[in-house]
Amino acid sequence: MDKKSVNELRRRLKKDSCSFTKMCGCYIDDQKNKVTNLDESFLNLEDEEYFKYLEIAKKVLSTNLGNNLLELDFPLDEEKPGGHQQFLMGLKKSALMDEGLLNRFYDMMIENYDSMGNYLILLFHDRYDVMTKTSDNMKLDESEEVYEYIICAICPMILSKPGLGYNQSEQKIGTLNREWMVGMPETGFIFPAFNERTTDIHSVLMYTADSKNPHQEFITEILGCKIKKTFAQKQNLLCEMVAEATDVEVVKDIMESVNIELAQICDSEPDEIEISKEHVSDALEYAGLGATRASEISNEYISALKEEELPLLEDMVTNKAAKIVKDNNEKAFLKEEIKELNRKIEEATGSGEDIIIRVNESKKPLIRREMIDGENCLVIPIDENENVRIN
Repeated sequence: MDKKSVNELRRRLKKDSCSFTKMCGCYIDDQKNKVTNLDESFLNLEDEEYFKYLEIAKKVLSTNLGNNLLELDFPLDEEKPGGHQQFLMGLKKSALMDEGLLNRFYDMMIENYDSMGNYLILLFHDRYDVMTKTSDNMKLDESEEVYEYIICAICPMILSKPGLGYNQSEQKIGTLNREWMVGMPETGFIFPAFNERTTDIHSVLMYTADSKNPHQEFITEILGCKIKKTFAQKQNLLCEMVAEATDVEVVKDIMESVNIELAQICDSEPDEIEISKEHVSDALEYAGLGATRASEISNEYISALKEEELPLLEDMVTNKAAKIVKDNNEKAFLKEEIKELNRKIEEATGSGEDIIIRVNESKKPLIRREMIDGENCLVIPIDENENVRIN
């Protein structure tokens, strides 16, 4: 699923275009007890609640693909009766109307989701009438298909901060009661995927707010998929391998140099390409590791990544390194521009010369050097009627 498809779904999550048919949920406390359930007709919500819940659903549709949003494929055995994909299919087809399926899902979350605090499970159901598009992306007034899907958001419950306020019942300033507030989602999913503007029941999109430490048990136990690393985890994997092969104290400096070199390599490549062991080896050597050690680490690193699809080089470049290279390139460009400008100024003004003489083109062939009274002089013949101005 690409960013364009995600954005197409995100654009619909507005007051005048959202078509969520149903929203359900369950509040789980830190003792893994069901505190309360939600069952709402979404379009009938009051505006304040409507927009808050819409913001939560929209957050799950992150456009940071590969980091905060992972596309996961179901193993074949999960697509058989009794598998996780089949269970999600039932949940979707029920349009969140089957209380038994909902409770099974909540129980599965309670049993498997690794959370030390209170959290809220939210489920949204939607049907999107996908309009036909022409080759120039102009919409036609006819439907290709109805994309039916569910969004799940797992939101931590956050205790409000203590403070003073006006107690209306007692008519005095006093300590405010602390309340449990719904935070933005830390984990979630969209099922089925929306690939090339059509339903893909073989894939699910998993959202994680923390790309460095996603809930892996959510991937395996709730979605029934294989673990897939985010870009941040793949970047960290190289750091771990370097730490094992070098002094831990210098790892930070080495990785800063490695990331900058990868950013420079990426900037010089004309097309999007997969990261290779040559890229990694060159970057490690640039950071000061010997050729042998750099080669060993790069081979081990690429072998580890090949368990999954190799990422693009640009996806492995950290934002910080990309910014440094961009800034350096802009500075170098400006320096060259200044040099060229100074050169043109010198050509135009003769800057750097002790004597500057401007004469008519017809006079240039007549100018000569002569020794006069022992002095080396420049002689310019002039006629009686010619005007002469100095400075």
